[in-house]
Amino acid sequence: METILQILARELGKSEEHIQNVITLIDEGNTIPFIARYRKELHGAMDDTALRTLADRLQYLRNLDQRRQEVCSAIENQGKLTEELSAAIASASTLAEVEDLYRPYKQKRRTRATMAREKGLEPLAQLLFDQGRDCPSPEEAAQAYIDPEKGVEDAAAALQGASDIIAEWISDDAALRKTLRELWQRKAVLVSKAASKEPEDTVYRLYYDFQIPVSRALGHQVLAVNRGEREEILKVSIDMDREAALIAVRRGVLVPGAPSMAFVRAAAEDAYDRLIAPSVERETRNALTDEANEGAIRNFGLNLKPLLMQPPVKGKVTMGLDPGYRNGCKVAVVDGTGKVLNTAVVYPTFSKAKQQEAIAVLSRLIQKHGVAHIAIGNGTASRETEQMTVELIRAVGGGVSYMIVNEAGASVYSASKLAAEEFPEYDVNLRSAVSIARRLQDPLAELVKIDPKSIGVGQYQHDMPQARLDETLSGVVEDCVNAVGVDLNTASAPLLGRVSGLTATTAKNIVKYREENGVFTSRRQVLKVPKVGPKAFEQCAGFLRVPESKSILDNTGVHPESYGAAEALLEKCGYTLTDVKAGNLGELRTRMEDQGVEALAEACGVGAPTLRDIAGELLKPGRDPRDELPRPMLRTDVMDLKDLRPGMELTGTVRNVIDFGVFVDIGVHQDGLVHISQLGGRRVRHPSEVLRVGDIVTVWVLEVDEKKKRIALTRKPPAIGEELGGIQLENLWE
Repeated sequence: METILQILARELGKSEEHIQNVITLIDEGNTIPFIARYRKELHGAMDDTALRTLADRLQYLRNLDQRRQEVCSAIENQGKLTEELSAAIASASTLAEVEDLYRPYKQKRRTRATMAREKGLEPLAQLLFDQGRDCPSPEEAAQAYIDPEKGVEDAAAALQGASDIIAEWISDDAALRKTLRELWQRKAVLVSKAASKEPEDTVYRLYYDFQIPVSRALGHQVLAVNRGEREEILKVSIDMDREAALIAVRRGVLVPGAPSMAFVRAAAEDAYDRLIAPSVERETRNALTDEANEGAIRNFGLNLKPLLMQPPVKGKVTMGLDPGYRNGCKVAVVDGTGKVLNTAVVYPTFSKAKQQEAIAVLSRLIQKHGVAHIAIGNGTASRETEQMTVELIRAVGGGVSYMIVNEAGASVYSASKLAAEEFPEYDVNLRSAVSIARRLQDPLAELVKIDPKSIGVGQYQHDMPQARLDETLSGVVEDCVNAVGVDLNTASAPLLGRVSGLTATTAKNIVKYREENGVFTSRRQVLKVPKVGPKAFEQCAGFLRVPESKSILDNTGVHPESYGAAEALLEKCGYTLTDVKAGNLGELRTRMEDQGVEALAEACGVGAPTLRDIAGELLKPGRDPRDELPRPMLRTDVMDLKDLRPGMELTGTVRNVIDFGVFVDIGVHQDGLVHISQLGGRRVRHPSEVLRVGDIVTVWVLEVDEKKKRIALTRKPPAIGEELGGIQLENLWE
């Protein structure tokens, strides 16, 4: 039997040595970001995604191993554990297979078979189920078990009890269940129908008469019918060809020509209809849902990462606008570091006069504080606010640009305890405007304050298993924060709390220490913070940046454990730390190659991957990896939905990537959909293979439905003279 180590090595395509090293590192309490960044020699340069996959699979296999032991122990305590059964349990590759093997020995509630056993009918059931050639007919065999005192009045009652026992045995057959489970997966059909005879026109209309093979059901379809069923709008079932399933059952239990074969056949059909089919249907639905959930969670993580890693618009005074109707548009002006300079509330949607008054107020704020950019939340009244902003930019004579910012979660943050602590002097609405402004300046630093589920770049996130969703999204946030690094002297507690090795408590302690003792002047000073011990320091140090430190290495991604190696590298290549500060390392990589990276790494006491990472950090001290990504699109003008025409070429920003396509902001307030069939180029299984949140793309308009405010887009450029349009919008959206 394969060991956990061998299974992981085979599944991940890595050497057993590297897998064992990662397992050891995880068991020693090292975090995934730390392992990924600073232990590359031990794991063969796996990235954080591969390491998290390994960690998840390791946990599953360990749980499986533990359950195997528990089941074996429980069966052994009953005195029924055979060598064959023990071997079968040991070779079971999933928890479902282990539970199937345990089913006959599990303590059951009182069943028809239980009552039949109490009447002494198990020997009769065994006699008939063995289907021996010399077995008497069922009616003859039943005569010996008639016992009115036990409730067996006649042969028919005895045979009914025997049939119930046989049905339970067949239902508990692990091999048969596995066969049927696989058969349902291949042949069954997911069916959805309207719950009422005259259904209303709802978002579930596509599923009022819908069916698809289970093997081809897409995740978003499964999640949609599940939600429709919970809302009692849909009735959902799994349909399976009964005769095809019964053939598999009969093949597994019948002995042709036996006197009791017909009796056992009837019991087998009863077992399938009454016990197996309902159970396998539940298992199939659960498997579909689990797979859909995992896919949706994975997709959420894929969308969340580029959203968090959007390039910041640093160092510019920014105005945040939180649109609204009744309560007006909340305004906050923040400086280049995110410090609030001014706030206001204007009412541009009340009347034309109020709009002009709002433009006047905002113009004064722009001129007073030198506002360079305006961030507009994409919620209620966003369209009107965007149109006002265009007029505002014209009124101030240009020089200002704007961007629509996803405000998902801003209201949650504004009403949180954290926001109250950060902005006690502002009401909830104004805090939201501050958050919107800061999202443009540094998306990562601001979004870490919000529950990832509230950021709004997924599907059906509230239907997901919340613990699993939280675990995955927290891992994504952690990876992003550590990939960028954190300024020890300016980072908020929520941002510090996502750093490898730090917790919410130690992050708050760092902020408190900073407030009481002034700025940190070195990384090692973190060890003076309460509850930050040597292990925590080892995990977090490389991800903390200290621009105020005398050592330039404290403002790089070089880990303190490698400072000696960094200095040795500089010396052997003819440089000093002063050259690092001055940016005079232009020939560093050339000199490394001339001496041989492997030999140089050995001389410096580190591995070659680590040495290359050290060189990269020395070449760009204090670098932000987000600066190398495409810049966000800032606009100065706006179009209207009615301005769009089929064939029109536009540039937009990807806002969300889902199973059936990509939503793109093209500057008309309403995002357009590029269906998966319209992504262009090669055929893709999922839109995330070609696009991600934040990408800048060129698209062409296919069709516009002004009534439903829907825009169909394509990435396939039209041929000369080709007319676009006539696309079935309903089909694309659903």
